[in-house]
Amino acid sequence: MFSKILVANRGEIAIRVIRACKELGIASVAVYSEIDRDALHVKAADEAYLLGPGPAAESYLKVEKIMEVIGESGAEAVHPGYGFLAENAPFARACEDAGIVFIGPPASAIDAMGSKTQARALMHAAGVPIVPGTTETVDTLEDARRIARDEIGYPVAVKASGGGGGKGFRVALTEDGIQEAYEGASREGEKFFSDGRVYLERYLADPRHVEVQIIADRHGHCIHLGERDCSIQRRHQKLIEESPAPFADEELRERIGAIGVNAAKAVGYVGAGTIEGLFQDGEYFFLEMNTRVQVEHCVTEMVTGVDIVKEGIRAAFGEPLSITQDDVQLKGHGIECRINAEDASKNFAPAPGRIGAYREPSGPGVRVDSGVGPGGEVSPAYDPMIAKLIVWDVDREQATRRMLRALDEYEIEGLKTLIPFHKALLATEQWANAETCRDLVEDRAWLKATAPEKPVERVEADDPETVEQSYTVEVSGRRFDVNVIGPAFAGGGVVASGNAGAAGAKKPVRSERKKGAGSGPDLLEAPLQGNMWKVVVETGQAVEEGQLICIIEAMKMENEITAHKAGVIKDLPIKEGAAIAAGDPIATIISPAADAA
Repeated sequence: MFSKILVANRGEIAIRVIRACKELGIASVAVYSEIDRDALHVKAADEAYLLGPGPAAESYLKVEKIMEVIGESGAEAVHPGYGFLAENAPFARACEDAGIVFIGPPASAIDAMGSKTQARALMHAAGVPIVPGTTETVDTLEDARRIARDEIGYPVAVKASGGGGGKGFRVALTEDGIQEAYEGASREGEKFFSDGRVYLERYLADPRHVEVQIIADRHGHCIHLGERDCSIQRRHQKLIEESPAPFADEELRERIGAIGVNAAKAVGYVGAGTIEGLFQDGEYFFLEMNTRVQVEHCVTEMVTGVDIVKEGIRAAFGEPLSITQDDVQLKGHGIECRINAEDASKNFAPAPGRIGAYREPSGPGVRVDSGVGPGGEVSPAYDPMIAKLIVWDVDREQATRRMLRALDEYEIEGLKTLIPFHKALLATEQWANAETCRDLVEDRAWLKATAPEKPVERVEADDPETVEQSYTVEVSGRRFDVNVIGPAFAGGGVVASGNAGAAGAKKPVRSERKKGAGSGPDLLEAPLQGNMWKVVVETGQAVEEGQLICIIEAMKMENEITAHKAGVIKDLPIKEGAAIAAGDPIATIISPAADAA
């Protein structure tokens, strides 16, 4: 078995992999950005290396630096987790060329499945059913308009060729919307995947999103671990997952399981991966393959008892799978709720910030995979997920009750999270009937009703000046030059502590943001921190309630900010490309009568 693995990721997935390494007797190496110096995954690993200065969002994408750290640390393998480098074929190939084991599929499999059009063509050739649409990219808007009108029909989905996780996905309900959908999908594809090419496929109005977990080794063995239903989504990004799918019988399970295994074998897959598909009116269509461990792998672990991360590590080392298909049994029911720093009552606006008190639920059948703790901070530079709450019980009804109990126990001070949303949705008749709940998730009025009963007060910490000081230290007779970074104390230098980042820090205290002089019912404020990506109105313009004002980019999402009332824009102190903080003024909108006066 490997003696040392570098984990090229952050947050809860990094901690998940580090824990698996410890249980396998493998030393772990963490990497971190400057703003992640005090992160829990850094403290959990046996070693940790700074990825250097630069934009936080780009730190974990520095392939050259990560390869340098692999060499310096002596790691034999690298685990990319999910996101960041997990589906980066050039990174996997760089590891292969350097003799470092990439814990995941070969670069050729990532290449084959990384392009959605190539994957669709490959699956079609392998006899795997795909959603009707193009198997090649659509080069121009005019081509898209013609294909949608003459070959596919509306509504049509426009998707980035290299997209995933809901990025680069737009829907045109009619021909009037095809330009916006085409340009939006291409823009996000270029932004997030450096690939602005798009393709078209039939848009299924209310399908179930069903995926199959597969694991393969280097000895020709490939099995599936049953299906997960991930139909509860917003903006095509998952919110709640469950296993088994509430509508699936053994015949359907075997059918879609076989599709997943055949798809994996078609590209010579190794490790843990997921075949995603859409199920509607008795038909199951291949959607895409995620060539990595999934965020929601935990819910499958709860019902099968299989440690998917460990199996992936063993497969990468060259060991055969420890289980066969006949060994796989789904017992009971598992549900996973993503605990994101988002405000569902404001259409899932990201809500980064500092955490005050923090207490995770526990008890029978409850699991929490998290990457934060009390005093931690959720940065707008990264995904808004704080943790994943997973429960198990003997059936779906009892698992739902257990999840509601666990959500009640979860305490996160200072942040708006999806906990109120999850509690509201799991109490609905739609959830009890195992519906997709798409009508609720897209209902602004219903979402507003999920706001917490008491306003969430932001938590701010006294932030003493941070200084960096150089020291020479001697360890076992060997001298080292080190830089110590931390809060300064009155006599100069920095406070030393065994708990990095906690030294000298004061207990977070509650504080209320002070509103500006222009605050009131006319003022539209930024609901989140981020960058002003686009401004679509101008001063003096008349707007309707709900009309788009601007788009703020934060936490890897474009967030549309709409007018909170009808009127005329009197003041518009925002600028494209500029940073904006939560609570900053976006626009002052006054009634037409007041403007005339």
